[in-house]
Amino acid sequence: MSFYDPLETRDPDEREADLMDKLARQVAHAKETTPYYFHTLAGINPFDCVTREALARLPLTRKRDLIELQQKTPPFGGLNSLPRHKAKRVFASPGPIYELQGKDIDPWRMARVLYAAGFRDGDLIHNCFSYHFTPGAFIFEGGARKLGCAIFPGGTGQTEQQVQAIAALRPDGYVGTPSFLRIIVEKAEEIGADIGSLQKACVSGEALPGVTRQWLSERGISVRQCYATADIGAIAYETEAEEGLIVEEGLLVEIVRPGTGDPVEPGEVGEVVVTTFNPDYPLIRFATGDLSAVLPGRSPCGRSNIRLKGWLGRADQTTKVKGMFVHPEQVAEISRRHPEIHRMRLVVDNPGGQDRMVLHCEIEAGGEALDKAVVASLREVTKLRGEVAFSAPGGLPNDGKVIEDSRIY
Repeated sequence: MSFYDPLETRDPDEREADLMDKLARQVAHAKETTPYYFHTLAGINPFDCVTREALARLPLTRKRDLIELQQKTPPFGGLNSLPRHKAKRVFASPGPIYELQGKDIDPWRMARVLYAAGFRDGDLIHNCFSYHFTPGAFIFEGGARKLGCAIFPGGTGQTEQQVQAIAALRPDGYVGTPSFLRIIVEKAEEIGADIGSLQKACVSGEALPGVTRQWLSERGISVRQCYATADIGAIAYETEAEEGLIVEEGLLVEIVRPGTGDPVEPGEVGEVVVTTFNPDYPLIRFATGDLSAVLPGRSPCGRSNIRLKGWLGRADQTTKVKGMFVHPEQVAEISRRHPEIHRMRLVVDNPGGQDRMVLHCEIEAGGEALDKAVVASLREVTKLRGEVAFSAPGGLPNDGKVIEDSRIY
């Protein structure tokens, strides 16, 4: 077996000691260099933070609160130690939530993930994450550059042009969402284009259904998943064992009971909470809103870090559609634009394995003009296409939900 570096196979006790040493220094750094943690961690002695128990006593910073934090202290909520003018890039994810890229080539630690997916120095990678507003494409491009790979910036959409570029350039692999990779392959088969050079893929941004993995495997493409977020970068990744996702070496990950900061028992489903050691944008006990659980034992691939079962849903109503987060605040913005609508519920499902959004609206009387206007608002606010369905007042359940994820995997 081949590993990116010796960190992946070190003794777990050695890893834990290293993480606790880094934790104390990162808490000290965050308190000293960021306004947010100066106040949030007031009264905390950083050098007491050398155990999991001490870590669990620190407050959570929730992803869903970033919008409000950034509105109060623009542009990054006071969480950044690197000044904006020294950043390499700044990004806007749906919400909006603003992020910055520090000075490193791969601050998101994606090189290790790509290596585990089979990419090597000298490969050409067809990158179909978005280069518009969000950091997704740059997260993978940074890892590729560190690994020594060239990148073709395919971005999203324009399927036939993507196929033409792949047929001409003969890239070794693909990064992007699994659904778009399948669309590209289907288009290539439809027009008779040879894209057989694509033999590996690292996918993220949405779930990888088993049927999609098998379908791509039958066409000679080995697919590995990565669990990542715009704020943190790589959190966990799949290896050739295909048994859970290995936690990335540069992070401290906890699983806590949703709505609290209390760690759950091993194997219990809870919210993924991450502490990073990025000096430019330190995040301490960052609650992602994602649900997962720790798998028992070690991976058969030989890596010794803990494994996550994968994405098991959302701890809050924020959800991810085609690689983009959709927030309850965005549904509220659409509602403000159309006051004639009484209540809304955004339902996300996946007929045929493809994500779909339908905005269900309670209204006295609809019409074609309103339908088109709401569809336009949905796309403008979320940056995603969706449908609209109208019902009479009282037609939606009275349970407080504004986003319902009813996808079946």
